[in-house]
Amino acid sequence: MGKNIEVVVVGGGYAGVMAANRLTRRDDVTVTVVNPRPVFVPRLRLHQLVAGTHDAVVAYEDVLADRVRLVVDSATRIDAAGRSLVVADGDDIGYDHLVYAVGSGSAGPRVPGAAEFAYPVATLEAAQRVRSVLDDTPMAAAVTVVGGGPTGIETAAELAEQGRAVTLVCGGVVGPYLHPRARRKARKYLARLGVTLVEGQETAVTAVTPDAVELGDGRTLPSRVTLWAAGFEVPDLAARSGLRTDAVGRLLTDETLTSVDDERIVAAGDSSAPSGLPFRMSAYAAGCLGAHAADTVLSRIAGEQPKPIDLAFPAMCISFGRQAGIFQLARKDETAVPVYFSGGAGKKLKEFSCEASVKHLVTEARKPGSHHWPKDGKHRPQLLQARRENVAAPLT
Repeated sequence: MGKNIEVVVVGGGYAGVMAANRLTRRDDVTVTVVNPRPVFVPRLRLHQLVAGTHDAVVAYEDVLADRVRLVVDSATRIDAAGRSLVVADGDDIGYDHLVYAVGSGSAGPRVPGAAEFAYPVATLEAAQRVRSVLDDTPMAAAVTVVGGGPTGIETAAELAEQGRAVTLVCGGVVGPYLHPRARRKARKYLARLGVTLVEGQETAVTAVTPDAVELGDGRTLPSRVTLWAAGFEVPDLAARSGLRTDAVGRLLTDETLTSVDDERIVAAGDSSAPSGLPFRMSAYAAGCLGAHAADTVLSRIAGEQPKPIDLAFPAMCISFGRQAGIFQLARKDETAVPVYFSGGAGKKLKEFSCEASVKHLVTEARKPGSHHWPKDGKHRPQLLQARRENVAAPLT
């Protein structure tokens, strides 16, 4: 009887769990997930944790396949030559194949005072800290949310719905991924909730103090609590391990999601950069990339050629408190179309998306190989061709 094939998955988020569950399709594969937390964090719920309307945790027993082993520890280095993962407690976990799915967190703000006086919201621990701070803050106190993307919008709306005095500073346009019609609807929802919206490039935050934020146009806004929801960054595990990354630290891979340095390492989710052209960071993309990463590993184990990733983004969604939402339809190249669902329908579709992001993991645990996703087949090959032509073009 042959020796089991050891696959280690680094990271227990949407991508890591999906990959781990899908890898159990083969009986001769032993899967170990290494994650620093003992619980799964559905990040689509973190803005609700900030507002106290959801705890944003799910037991791993509910989302991981029974055959998957969970090691609660932090990865410190990948020893690619020795095929082992070094963890914080000093142990080495050997592997035949490794799935790199370390995810992302809040970008370290480079604005003066932000690191000292602004609270990030993009991780479980950060959101829990903000929840504690707000519990000790009067409802009438000024709260500023910095960031006009989904995290910022949803956090601001959730808090305003509870009656807090919230200002949302976008540093640009609110909801840049929305169609202009849907963006107008978003502004109406925020106004209805009482959110003070600050838009425009000149309104980027230039400094944060203990009781205010300063804007590029010279204004100073009072702020008892400032929440930072602008941007994400990825852990530096790949770079520390001597693996090639893109400019922000994502692991560089080919289109099969295989590391350009080692075919026994594949990457998925926010921490992957296929061909240097990463997909948009999202729970939806993370789950699909996790499934494809598993398929790549399984193909190699079977002695087959892995297939390139093919992934389309048919929609984007955002909630405005517990009563309204916008479900924005999009072309396969992620361009928003003038069709969207709003109000109660938008809220239901957004809630369905949140529930589905976890349900897909549960289904994959029970029926590995069952997860499917919309294909593109056209847009990404065109992007790759354009990139190749641009790189090959002579400098003038």
